[in-house]
Amino acid sequence: MPAHLLGPHVVGKRIVIRRLVPGEIGPTGGPAFTDILGVCTSWADGTAVIERESGERVSVPVAEIVSGKPVPQRPNVRLRIGVREAELLSAAIFPGTTSEPLGEWVLFDHEVSVRRRPNSALAIGDPGIGLGVAIDKVENYYRSRHKRPRVKIEVGSTVEEAVVARGWVEDVTVGFHLAGLAATRRLLPPPVEDARVEVQANDAQVLITLGDTARIMGTMERDWLAIHDLEVAEPHRRQGLATKALATLLEWGAERGARAAWLHVETNNAPGIALYEGLGFTEHHRCRYYASPTP
Repeated sequence: MPAHLLGPHVVGKRIVIRRLVPGEIGPTGGPAFTDILGVCTSWADGTAVIERESGERVSVPVAEIVSGKPVPQRPNVRLRIGVREAELLSAAIFPGTTSEPLGEWVLFDHEVSVRRRPNSALAIGDPGIGLGVAIDKVENYYRSRHKRPRVKIEVGSTVEEAVVARGWVEDVTVGFHLAGLAATRRLLPPPVEDARVEVQANDAQVLITLGDTARIMGTMERDWLAIHDLEVAEPHRRQGLATKALATLLEWGAERGARAAWLHVETNNAPGIALYEGLGFTEHHRCRYYASPTP
């Protein structure tokens, strides 16, 4: 009977084990032992496979495990990101976006895209002037570009109270979800080998397509991988294609040094939220778009 309670049930969990090193002598003249810390990725056929944080995988004969136990997951420091810094990651998704600072606010504009993110003011932080004056400047900025003024604000902030008081119209609410890349990859199937991979924007962005059934895009910003534009054709939904597309994208990101992944999900998209929560994503914060009362 082993002196530990480890077994196949620890697959996917972070564990520490002490193993016997056959043929070596320890410092006291007895058997030599070594400790291994990491996530157990397999426990089968008398062998345990443990993935260290470095990504190295170590195969250990179960018979050589002297002791061991599950240990808590180490928090990913990249997930301790501030709301403003997190939202600024969005800018990389739309190459060609221009911006203008307003204190800590950032006014984004894109000549081609008509989507909200690259054509709204990120109104998070201190604009350096009164809120009323700051909102006026946002209006003037977008009207001078013949666009309807829009802001993106953190839900429940004083900025939200100010735009509501001025009659701005509530648009969509989105949750910012994030996860450690390594942990999520362990929950996904293998990447699709025959997927079409089109690298764009100086190797920082990719479009991945699975035939005519699914597509997904990703954008690298430092060691963060943004997940966006995931689509599965209606006749092919609920067949696991979304997770296969995600697995292929995260493989691409991991090869480029990504350590964390993030995405925006509209708060009324229950199936999408369930998909990502099942893969270890957690909601970090919520933001809401508002548009000026008149176009």
